[in-house]
Amino acid sequence: MNAGKWAISLLFVPLLALAQTYPAKPVRMVIGFPAGGPADIFGRSLAQGMSADFGQPVIVENISGVGGVLGVERGVKAAPDGYTMVLNSASPLVIAPFSFAKLPYDIKKDIALITVVVRVPEVLAVHPSVPAKDFAELIAYAKANPGKVNFGSAGAGSITHLAGELLKAEAKIDIVHVPYKGAAPAVTDLVGGQVQMGIFDVPILLSHIRAGKLKALAITSAKRAETLPDVPTTVELKYPNVTSDNWYGLIMPAATPGAIQKRVHAAATAALKSAAVNEQFAKVGGVAAPGTPQDYAKFLESEQAKWGAVVKAIGFKEQN
Repeated sequence: MNAGKWAISLLFVPLLALAQTYPAKPVRMVIGFPAGGPADIFGRSLAQGMSADFGQPVIVENISGVGGVLGVERGVKAAPDGYTMVLNSASPLVIAPFSFAKLPYDIKKDIALITVVVRVPEVLAVHPSVPAKDFAELIAYAKANPGKVNFGSAGAGSITHLAGELLKAEAKIDIVHVPYKGAAPAVTDLVGGQVQMGIFDVPILLSHIRAGKLKALAITSAKRAETLPDVPTTVELKYPNVTSDNWYGLIMPAATPGAIQKRVHAAATAALKSAAVNEQFAKVGGVAAPGTPQDYAKFLESEQAKWGAVVKAIGFKEQN
């Protein structure tokens, strides 16, 4: 072997050694929303499953704000050594690029896509004080009382926000948006009656709906939710454009060595195919959706096309 080839081969030795010993310490999973919300529920289940595969703890760190953008920024700008990954929601990757004048990260240059983690339906629910037994009565009430119905969201520019804006536009009603720093505090106020309505992931509303603390009026999807089989969809209710299926994915800093990205992908896939993680997801209406990074890239492109059009149609711009 000549000197040039020998020098090049030596460059790969540290990377191979790193991949073989990885992980040698706990791994951090950043979640861009508060503890107790749907992102946190799915992320902690995934973290537990990956910990078993890694033989090292996967420690969740909740960094909430700006509809999940802050968590993605912190995570993908961390050292690309494989010890930081991010459970992203849809909004920082498919809505924020169209609603922000400038994002604090470049999706194509700063982010390595690992896999889609889970898909989850959303449900429109109202506080019991709202005089509406069903979806049609809610629309009639909102039309009769313009500006008096408000809806909470996980943050400006989140899917939970744009779903409400879609309903507002399609039903031609005047409802007022109230943004929160995550779904968990928004749902707390919804249950408490500080806001009247919200469209959130089924998992975070399910127990409140079953306890009678909230009224579920519609699933914002083409298909009914298995955990709420009696609740009609917006498609059934003649609002086919008001759909807002949510999803979560796993990403890492783009400069993370390829061998480590593959190791993380293998651990995530094994966890998402395990009975334990699937049982946890199913309890709250989530469907595990593991795939390749290439699958994730194609899915992301289609989601950006959908939500980019929505952002443009409603004229939403984040004030940043």
